[in-house]
Amino acid sequence: METRLTRFSPGSELSRLNRAGGEWVAVGPETIELILHSLRAFEASGGLVNVAVLPSMLAVGYTRSFQQGPTDVRLGGVAALPPLPDVLEVGKGRARVASGAGIDLGGIAKGWMADRLVKILGPNAVANIGGDLRAAGGGPGGDGWPVDVGGRTLLLRGQGAATSSVRRRRWGADLHHLIDPRSGLPARTGLEEVSVVASSGVDAEVTAKTALLLGPGLAPAYCAGHALAWWLDGPSDG
Repeated sequence: METRLTRFSPGSELSRLNRAGGEWVAVGPETIELILHSLRAFEASGGLVNVAVLPSMLAVGYTRSFQQGPTDVRLGGVAALPPLPDVLEVGKGRARVASGAGIDLGGIAKGWMADRLVKILGPNAVANIGGDLRAAGGGPGGDGWPVDVGGRTLLLRGQGAATSSVRRRRWGADLHHLIDPRSGLPARTGLEEVSVVASSGVDAEVTAKTALLLGPGLAPAYCAGHALAWWLDGPSDG
């Protein structure tokens, strides 16, 4: 699935879709499902979770896998991201991205893959895809799977968890991978890390990212309405 969905391989399904310049492209059912999740996430987050982030990612130098390091930074033409439904369409077995736009399924794909994998593993399993996870069943002791959230161990049963952070993938002067769609630039909201527990891995991913982008003033109320548990951390919180 990673080889199909990565933007770092020119032969991937996602790369072909991004290169098509507004033309319809045949894509598999998994890609269709992820696009639908992405469109729903855009609406549920009030536009803050927007996978049409690829041009901004390239502008900040995140053009290849993070292990290979960033490339040249070109912020001159960066602007707020377009509304996702304006640049991403999906039909039966096909999709298209508007010319000049580009999508990066990123975190939504991680949460979705964790949800998908745990169903394959069985009724008592946990799947962790790069920090986005889904737990099913009672775990090794029957009372849930032990998962660390904000320094506390929670026991999860039939739930997902995810962390959104600007602390790990950083480079240069205040550059990182989490783009604020309102500016097209790396987010600076007063929060640096948010972890949440929700009903699924993909819901946890979307809620965590939305809360981080909302900032400390609005994130607690948003999490209270969308998460089962949460932890917020900013630069002065230790």
